[in-house]
Amino acid sequence: MTLLVAGCAGPSLDDYRDAGPELIPKEFFQGELSARGVVKNFSGKVIRSFDADIVASWDDDGVGTLDEVFRFNDGEVQTRVWTLMPSADGYHAEAGDVVKPGTMQWQGNAIHMNYVLRVSYGDGTIDVRMDDWMYLITPDTLINQTTMSKWGIEVGEVVLVIQKHGHDS
Repeated sequence: MTLLVAGCAGPSLDDYRDAGPELIPKEFFQGELSARGVVKNFSGKVIRSFDADIVASWDDDGVGTLDEVFRFNDGEVQTRVWTLMPSADGYHAEAGDVVKPGTMQWQGNAIHMNYVLRVSYGDGTIDVRMDDWMYLITPDTLINQTTMSKWGIEVGEVVLVIQKHGHDS
């Protein structure tokens, strides 16, 4: 008897090489954006919802800043400021609560980032691996799906839509 095991290998950026519209981080993440989404637990149940405001800018050296303010339905407010520094294979992405920075890479209409985020849990914090996929659907609309895992086990998911404001089509 032969046992066939499907690996956990997910999609590859190469899968999106020819998909459009083309997602260029410097172009989409520019100016004012808003996001709305949900946080799901390990069983897929929505446990929180949120909206967010994002202000994105780039300096003359090509370094990007994404200043995010999240407002959750339970009253919690979180802020996160991402710094995106150009690197040989994309952008080196770091933020204050990101304990293991990631690399933002992209092809076609997709962006992939993988990093470790420190999140509140009970009376303390835990570090959770975030596997972040973003897909540009229209020039103004991006869908983001993030799988959260701890010790290699999926513990939740974040799904959100990011909308660009004031985009000239």
